[in-house]
Amino acid sequence: MRFFGPAELVAGLCHTDEQNPFPVWQDGHISPCFNQLVLGALPHAGMAIFSACYLGTTRCSLFQTAPPCGWRLRLVSALLAALLFTADVVVVSLLQQADMYLDVFADGCAILAWLVHFSAIAVLQSTAFRRTRGPPLLLLLVLLSVPNVVITLMIYCDSQEYLHLTQPLKLARFVLASTRTVPLLVYLLAFTFPCISDAGYTLYINAVDGSPLIPESAEPDTGEMVAEDGSSCVSRLFYLWMNPLFRRGQRGELDRPADVYHLPQKLRTNVVCRYFNQNLLGLLRVLHKAFGLRFYILGVLKVLVNLSSFAGPLLLSALVNFMEDAGAPVSTGVYCALGLFATSLLTSVLQNIFNYEVSKVALAARAALVSSIYSKALQVSGSSLASCTLGELVNLMTADSDRVVNFFRSFHELWSMPFQFCITLYLLYLQVGVAFLGGLGVALLLLPFNRFLAIRILSNSKGMLRCKDDRVKLMTEILFGIRVIKFYNWEPHFTQKVNDSRKQELSHLKAIKYLDAMCVYTWAALPVVISILTFVTYVLLGHQLTAAKVFTTLALVGMLVVPLNAFPWVLNGILEAKVSLDRIQRFFKLTNQDLQAYYALDSQTSVLLNQGTFSWQGPDSPTDGETGLFLVLVQGSLVVVVGKVGCGKSSLLAAVTGELSRLSGVVYVADRAAGFGLAAQEPWIQHASVRDNILFGKAHDPAFYQAVIEACALSDDLNVLPNGDKTEVGENGVTLSGGQKARLALARAVYMDKDIYLLDDPLAAVDTDVAEHLMKKCIMELLKGKTRILCTHRLEFVYKADLVVLMDNGTIVRTGTAAEILPLVEDVPGSPPDLCVDDDPDQLGAEQKQAGGLSWRVYRTYWAAVGGVLAASILMSLLLMQASRNLSDWWLSHWISELKNNSSSRTNGSTSAAFSSPHLLLFSPGGLMSFPSSSVQTFPSNTSSDVQFYLNVYTCIAVANTVFTALRAFLFAHGVVCASTFIHRRLLDRVLKATMTFFDTTPMGRVLNRFSSDVYSVDDKLPFVLNILLATVFNLLGMLVIISYSLPWVLVPLLPLALFYFRTQRFYRHTSRELKRLYSLTLSPVYSHFSETLTGLGTIRASGSSARFVEENARRLEQNQRCLFLSNAAAQWLDIRLQLIGVSVVTGLGVIAVVQHQFDSVDPGLVGLSLSYSLSITMLLSGLISNFTETEMQLVSVERTEEYSTNLPIEPQQLNAQVRPAAGRLEFRGVVLAYRDGLPNALDGVSLVVRPGEKVGIVGRTGSGKSTLFLALFRMVELDQGEILLDGLDVSTVGLAQLRSRLAIIPQDPFLFSGTIRENLDPCGRNPDQQLLDVLDQCHLSSAVNRMGGLDAEVGERGKCFSVGQRQLLCLARALLTQAKLLCIDEATASVDQKTDKLLQQTIREKFHDKTVLTIAHRINTIMDCDRVLVMHAGKVAEFDTPAALCQTDQSIFHRLVGLRGE
Repeated sequence: MRFFGPAELVAGLCHTDEQNPFPVWQDGHISPCFNQLVLGALPHAGMAIFSACYLGTTRCSLFQTAPPCGWRLRLVSALLAALLFTADVVVVSLLQQADMYLDVFADGCAILAWLVHFSAIAVLQSTAFRRTRGPPLLLLLVLLSVPNVVITLMIYCDSQEYLHLTQPLKLARFVLASTRTVPLLVYLLAFTFPCISDAGYTLYINAVDGSPLIPESAEPDTGEMVAEDGSSCVSRLFYLWMNPLFRRGQRGELDRPADVYHLPQKLRTNVVCRYFNQNLLGLLRVLHKAFGLRFYILGVLKVLVNLSSFAGPLLLSALVNFMEDAGAPVSTGVYCALGLFATSLLTSVLQNIFNYEVSKVALAARAALVSSIYSKALQVSGSSLASCTLGELVNLMTADSDRVVNFFRSFHELWSMPFQFCITLYLLYLQVGVAFLGGLGVALLLLPFNRFLAIRILSNSKGMLRCKDDRVKLMTEILFGIRVIKFYNWEPHFTQKVNDSRKQELSHLKAIKYLDAMCVYTWAALPVVISILTFVTYVLLGHQLTAAKVFTTLALVGMLVVPLNAFPWVLNGILEAKVSLDRIQRFFKLTNQDLQAYYALDSQTSVLLNQGTFSWQGPDSPTDGETGLFLVLVQGSLVVVVGKVGCGKSSLLAAVTGELSRLSGVVYVADRAAGFGLAAQEPWIQHASVRDNILFGKAHDPAFYQAVIEACALSDDLNVLPNGDKTEVGENGVTLSGGQKARLALARAVYMDKDIYLLDDPLAAVDTDVAEHLMKKCIMELLKGKTRILCTHRLEFVYKADLVVLMDNGTIVRTGTAAEILPLVEDVPGSPPDLCVDDDPDQLGAEQKQAGGLSWRVYRTYWAAVGGVLAASILMSLLLMQASRNLSDWWLSHWISELKNNSSSRTNGSTSAAFSSPHLLLFSPGGLMSFPSSSVQTFPSNTSSDVQFYLNVYTCIAVANTVFTALRAFLFAHGVVCASTFIHRRLLDRVLKATMTFFDTTPMGRVLNRFSSDVYSVDDKLPFVLNILLATVFNLLGMLVIISYSLPWVLVPLLPLALFYFRTQRFYRHTSRELKRLYSLTLSPVYSHFSETLTGLGTIRASGSSARFVEENARRLEQNQRCLFLSNAAAQWLDIRLQLIGVSVVTGLGVIAVVQHQFDSVDPGLVGLSLSYSLSITMLLSGLISNFTETEMQLVSVERTEEYSTNLPIEPQQLNAQVRPAAGRLEFRGVVLAYRDGLPNALDGVSLVVRPGEKVGIVGRTGSGKSTLFLALFRMVELDQGEILLDGLDVSTVGLAQLRSRLAIIPQDPFLFSGTIRENLDPCGRNPDQQLLDVLDQCHLSSAVNRMGGLDAEVGERGKCFSVGQRQLLCLARALLTQAKLLCIDEATASVDQKTDKLLQQTIREKFHDKTVLTIAHRINTIMDCDRVLVMHAGKVAEFDTPAALCQTDQSIFHRLVGLRGE
């Protein structure tokens, strides 16, 4: 018996030779045996096995909606494939071929595989995989079966009998095999575009299944929906998921940031930051790692877009060729028109996808950058941060991060433009040979010139950013110190100062705009220069110039100039991004706080300092802080630090918290990670409610919260506030008095419930009984058992300390008990200063967003800012530029027709390809497809003269066009600079004249946003888009005129398309405008939160709250990103629709041209011209609306500046009364004053007389109206009733400038501007240096100033080089310099030690002995030697008499206060 092995089995199955039973290759292709067994049966067996593994997957019964259509399509495809293989088995059985069993075996495996796969899909669509594409393994299994289908079809195609009608069964097998490709394709498409949503195509933020549990018939709430995630492929392609938002916008209901969609999962800020590595030393590397791969994949898409854009001219050329030939078959024209439709549609879709995806990458990068800058600011060490100003840091987050993000949009253009350029050059070479090098040479020569321009633009851009930093920094300080500026009547000086800074900024802006104009002009003139030089070179090489050559070359040069034209802009954007990237990189390189290295390890004490030397500068700087400190504190002890002003008390606390640089020695703090309870000397209050300020992110514990309120003596204040503890306090607590701010900051520290408390003079700004209450109830009782370090000048409380530390000149002089230390400090017991809540504590209004369309007033404003005549001149130059351009194109078309007619008559009607239109000649057989010399043709001399004539006229028109282009470019640049100057000057003028009420109720970030973001938009962004918009409008008008003139029938489809265009843009603009406004509205909180964080950095870090602030920043940024993302998506929603309009116009033109060709009523020259224009109509239409919308969006900045320039309430500006020499007599007559309507009267019928030269002390409880007296006198707030007379003159009739110059004030909050000591004392430069040195000496500041380097020493940002006490002394020195007859002192020495205070009172008595002085009492001894004392109560005069008389009256409030002091 013969052995039957595997070889025989395979040979029998495959019907092959036993010597070679399993051939791989047979008859020139893969053998049927290998195909069916290895490529067919094997993959199908694998599919069956692995699909079976998913049959046991756990199902979910909660789904209430039908499965997504992607899964349904795959289910149907699997079933259909199984049926087709079954049919093939039937046909094979009927055929009875030799290899029948091989086919039955392979088909059987396939049927089994697809049926198991069908079952697996049915199971998976009811599991958690339902909202995904399912396991990727399924796709791999299906893909493995594809080669089998392809090779089977190839085998059938090679064998003619399978394609013959005489063999029906074999033909049936071929049809079945072909049909099998359909379910495979459907399956692959359904996997690629999973259509994971049904008609609702929306995911809800709180729904697991992606659809609401209860289906809603009403309009969905867009604020609950997630953008894009869960949308079908059609919905994504046409942005249908945006429609509910657009409908809401159209109804005018898009008012709040909460109304817009949530970001898709992948774009959420927390998701993006997870991928963005925080090790930011190589920022570019980090960006590359995080976003590089996605970005490069988009580059592949960009290549496809570029290649498909060349298809348009090819098909256009073929279509015009068809029209040239009267006898051409109509099918050729139809194919060309269909080809134009298909390629333009493909280009549109790919371009749209590319733009949208790039914007998503840019958005993710923005989230990562802004979050990283914020996180870094929280980590950077105090000494490193000192090198950056607040303005610079805010600019990093605003302008610089935006420029880096714009790099993502510019990068792909950087390589794609040279790519387009090279292809065009190659086509040009095919046309005129080496002659194109002449023109190209000029273009290349212009590149170094262009580089020179780019370098100049870059250096000016750097300079402009530097000046912008300085101006924003200056504006920040002005807004912080606006009270001081108004009190001292310094508005003109600071206006001038800002204007000088702005002038420098504008000089750079002017240079940038003129250099830009030069770039525009150079590249606009380039096509003409290249063309003419190419022709000259061509003739010199001995060739005959023909019309064909002229038009083809001109058309190609036109294509060549597009990348050349845009390249400088792209390069400029990338260079700007580089500058900004370097600035951000420098910031990231700053040293972080290293608390592990800063603190030592020890476990015996609570706080330990041993031989510590600390500095406010970096570790390499000379010692200027604390030196040789030794201090050991036991857990639970109360340590009081005393010493004169500027001795280093606050620096000691900063050394404990780690804000200083440790140069040597040891610092140890028990459980540092838990943080400290810090109450800073300058209370830092958040722009939030009183309750939120106290809770500071902790949970609300009602019992403990109430205990803290009572211990910090806030109960009475909360009763006074309109909404109790829910009352919003302004930015930096502007709506609270100094004492309330101090107690609120103390309450926040106490509520933190830490083990160690650092209290920096919280008792300075409160009266004696409140200070007593705070000491007893809060520091001694509520904080009992905690380690407390208290810095104070109030020596009466020192006796309660466990340890007293005496400091002087940055060192600890001595530590010991109160009895040991107090004799070393001159003891002048403290007493009641008291504070008021005279500012309106009402809730601050949220920033209002303008609604509806931009009013014509905004356009009128910008027109007026540019200047009416100048604006009209710009429009006229644009019109002339466009007209001359269209005229030159029409002249070419006319030239073609004339030469063609002449040629036809000369050659008895025979036509030559040489005379077709420029667009036809681009790809005509005699042009690009053969070597240039073969298409050279000779003409009779009269034709050459014709060419000469037409060329001369064309040259003249082209020269005129370049002249108008230059005119338009430079006029526009000039107009933009004029507008920027005008808008900023008006804004600044109005803001500095605004009332104090405006500043008290408006967050600083909001005002600052007008001077940074909005002014930057007016300077830079608005001119850029407006320039493009104007060019686009005139271009479109010119194009419509030419198209309508060439093919009048095109007006028929244009009318419905115009209607569709109008409706689409209206539907879009409603929502787009609101989204931009919401974006601006949500941007302010991001910036104001950042500047608020930087101001309170010490408190945030000491309390260990950094992580919570990072989360809050992420939340605010997320809200802003939602608006920006949807703004971008809305632009793409519009773009795809406009692209479709463009496709319709091109197709319509093609069809009309073909129809007219059949009736012989068409001029090919004009058709070529129209079609070449129509190819760019898509770009122009989308450019028009997107640039119009973008211009509208940027004009929102003009609207916002205009709102401030016209609507702010300003102080009265009259200058009517003549001011007589002042004597200093003051009289209040029945004065009634309320801060705003609906609020209680702050002064209620105050009448009193102060005689010339009299010294009056003012006392009273919080809210009694003490500070309001000063505000009324200075007319910071206008009276409701009554009058104030100064030397017999009603102050309301005196101009503010004259009035305030006759008064002097030392305000409660000492404020210094960054600059020199001289500038702070005498900004207007009215006094000689000697006088300045004298007043410094009188204020006991001489030694400190000399140590710093004299009058030219810098005081640092907001005076940070001085302690708070020294700042108060500088403010006193300012007052001493004024020649005012009336001086108001508002608790000006609260932060000064008692010895210095005593000397100051003596100075004030001596210097102001003949002047009227009003003093809000700080220490009782201060007002004991006043001529009279005024006691205020609830806005009324309670007592007004000499101290002696009041002390003798038992019922007197003043008597009671003196009694308290005695105790």
